[in-house]
Amino acid sequence: MPIRFAAAGPVLLALLPLPAAAHPGHLAEAAGHAHWLGAAALGAALAIAAWQLLRGVKAKSEEDKAQAEGEEAEEASDDAEAEGELQKA
Repeated sequence: MPIRFAAAGPVLLALLPLPAAAHPGHLAEAAGHAHWLGAAALGAALAIAAWQLLRGVKAKSEEDKAQAEGEEAEEASDDAEAEGELQKA
């Protein structure tokens, strides 16, 4: 039995969630090194991603508006045709 517990120990430790060793506080320590370039690149990548996301949302909302206007115009023409048929009868 002790062998099973000995083998289970490392497996259980591997499955436990542990905090990450790195955190943003290390950026102050890295200020004297070339690591600031990586931080700037990360910031630029995040800014570009946010810009693209917002641009995509805006384009989608414009497509939705155009589609809604097209559907409204189609419904209006259908209603006009139905009224014309009722007046003929």
